[in-house]
Amino acid sequence: LPDLAKRSDVLLGNLEDAIPIEAKEAARKGFIEMASKVDFGSTGLWTRINALNSPWALADITEIVGAVGNKLDVIMLPKVDGPWDVHYLDQLLAQLEGRYGLKKPVLIHAILETAQGVNNVEAIATASPRMHGMSLGPADLAASRAMKTTRVGGGHPEYKVLADADGEKPRATSQQDLWHYTIAKMVDACAAAGIKPFYGPFGDFSDAAACEAQFRNAFLMGCLGAWSLHPSQIEIAKKVFSPDPTEVAFAKKIVEAMPDGAGAVMIDGKMQDDATWKQAKVLLDLAKLVATKDPAMAARYGV
Repeated sequence: LPDLAKRSDVLLGNLEDAIPIEAKEAARKGFIEMASKVDFGSTGLWTRINALNSPWALADITEIVGAVGNKLDVIMLPKVDGPWDVHYLDQLLAQLEGRYGLKKPVLIHAILETAQGVNNVEAIATASPRMHGMSLGPADLAASRAMKTTRVGGGHPEYKVLADADGEKPRATSQQDLWHYTIAKMVDACAAAGIKPFYGPFGDFSDAAACEAQFRNAFLMGCLGAWSLHPSQIEIAKKVFSPDPTEVAFAKKIVEAMPDGAGAVMIDGKMQDDATWKQAKVLLDLAKLVATKDPAMAARYGV
């Protein structure tokens, strides 16, 4: 586990859907024991508790915060339907922080995995100063919407666009992204609220290429990370969510040519102005963040 912590930005103790009913209490105790013993360094410690309408959520919150609240960075709240769910957790955390004398606030990360939650995404994003961000939960969201797929994230071969007919020639098809609309809506809500959007899990461990494609779509649309269900996906996520060194080098050119972001310049035959300067800053800031955890990438970026 300490080695896994060094390779990751966040370690998440999952107490929810992946845990059988008969193992819920044991999982909670195991998380507390692990959190007590392990030194996580700069890696964030999160837990995904059970849904608020479950019999286990209250004990998840009170026991974990009481035992390891000063080591816990974020509670991931599943199946958030609206701001009322965040309000409840916010108030409960305030009470527990006062009771146990916590030295820092515990933040809240909402999982967007119900149709009602997507409908209320903007209100959820601004529901509390504790809001850290949101993650897409594609499997539960698919069920909530009655989508006809059993896949956890990723595309579907039947969700496609068919080219126009041209006589007897075979018609080209292009598979589309089932999650494009939802990710875009979530990213906009998070960006407007100043919190962090994440893509969720990709369930097919055997298809690294499809996992990489889904992660990259989310990265390009503005997500800051994705959740790895299997250790093999950690390197995929690190690869995708670390900006390309060539793009970072070009971003450095833009910022060096326009230190204050004002005016317009031509670089490699392309016009750059204040808007592209802001885009370049996004890439450079991300490269610097990646560099703090990855010396090899720091050397490639030259930051």
